[in-house]
Amino acid sequence: MNLDTQIAKIIEANGAALYDTEVVTEFDETIYRVLITKVGGVSLDLCADISHELSPFLDVHPPMHGQYRLEVSSPGIERKLTKPVHFKNAIGEKVKLKLGAGEKLKGLLKSADDNGIVVETKQGDESYSYGELNTSKTYFDWN
Repeated sequence: MNLDTQIAKIIEANGAALYDTEVVTEFDETIYRVLITKVGGVSLDLCADISHELSPFLDVHPPMHGQYRLEVSSPGIERKLTKPVHFKNAIGEKVKLKLGAGEKLKGLLKSADDNGIVVETKQGDESYSYGELNTSKTYFDWN
């Protein structure tokens, strides 16, 4: 069983789901970030509870070599979409896509499967395979 699967089990035991993990460096500090989602939203108390359970597990099964800080949080209302499951869970939301050659696109995510997505744009529905997408994220219209 891989590390993400074991982390997901700990998170699921707390009524949430693993969205993703990432390693980032901020101000010369390495952060192992565990992003979680939950129907109805993610609270600070939930993040703290999961962090307290993950910390001793990761002490025994470190996710990387060297020093790091564990951070458990929500991916936020505007979040990166990197896996097919992320796109499937974002159907009906507004997305920003960066394609090859610097082309940018905004639209409503209409559908997603294991091969690609369909986005409703001003020009009509457009289909893309995951390989055609450089970066993708949901966005919220704050107006």
